[in-house]
Amino acid sequence: MYVRSRMTREPVTITKQTTIADALELMRKHNIRRLPVLENNKLVGIVTDRDLSEVSPSPATTLSVFEINHLLAKMKIKDVLPKGQKVYTISPDAFIEEAAIIMREHKVGALPVVEKDKLVGIITETNIFDAFIDLLGVKEQGCRIDMEVEDVPGVLADVTQIIKKDGANISRVAVFREEGKTYIVIRLTTFYGEPIIKTLEEHGYKITSYKSYNDFQ
Repeated sequence: MYVRSRMTREPVTITKQTTIADALELMRKHNIRRLPVLENNKLVGIVTDRDLSEVSPSPATTLSVFEINHLLAKMKIKDVLPKGQKVYTISPDAFIEEAAIIMREHKVGALPVVEKDKLVGIITETNIFDAFIDLLGVKEQGCRIDMEVEDVPGVLADVTQIIKKDGANISRVAVFREEGKTYIVIRLTTFYGEPIIKTLEEHGYKITSYKSYNDFQ
């Protein structure tokens, strides 16, 4: 799965000359929390709702509403954009997991997507969550079977062959390791996984969890 397929295209942007008041209004209007900053059509920074709230007067201020609005209308993004700010970006042809790693390592909630020095989109933590949900097929009809397996070559092939012989259709497969143990998560299109569980147990597999589609509703 590529960033291109999950990013928000044509994101709302601002410039260094945009006022704080206008930036806040754009965030409110479009229900977003981040705004890429462009200069001569090139990305030079990104501001978040948190950045703007830090420079806005607090609720305890003695300023009047008129004075607050006047202040925010005078202040511009260039006044609050950190000098030398490191902007982490990603290519639209990168894998979605690469975006997740960069966001996790650098503790950022979004990455501008840049292609040939041009901003073409933005990918956020929400996009990553949606991709994760789709990869596991959580919203699809069927059931999920989790099992503990030995971490040896051919184990996944063996499990899938057993399920194939039972006539079930696999829609998703995931493998993960935790505390020295290996687990396989199988998502099936059938509502009834009990017969397949029985067959897997007869072949020596330890079922650790079973959930039907309705458990996710």
